[in-house]
Amino acid sequence: MATREEVVEIDLALHHDGDCWVAQGETPAVSARGETFEALDAAVLQQLRGHGSLPAGTEARVAMRFDFDTLPVRLRQYHTHYFNRRIVMTL
Repeated sequence: MATREEVVEIDLALHHDGDCWVAQGETPAVSARGETFEALDAAVLQQLRGHGSLPAGTEARVAMRFDFDTLPVRLRQYHTHYFNRRIVMTL
């Protein structure tokens, strides 16, 4: 009998603090940083694995949406769509 792997959808807010990319979310609680997207993805994976509420083998579909509130107000009109990221990882 094949086992059904659990799939979870996770939404994170994404911004750059001047030094690193930062992804934050509340369910589950995640606050990860990385100088590159590769480092950020590794930090997100590490936090999700260490969270304890998600079993090993769970497929996590992580949507990172850019937080426009971090842009200066005068620039927001020119950036109707900055960028979003989506990664899929197995915990």
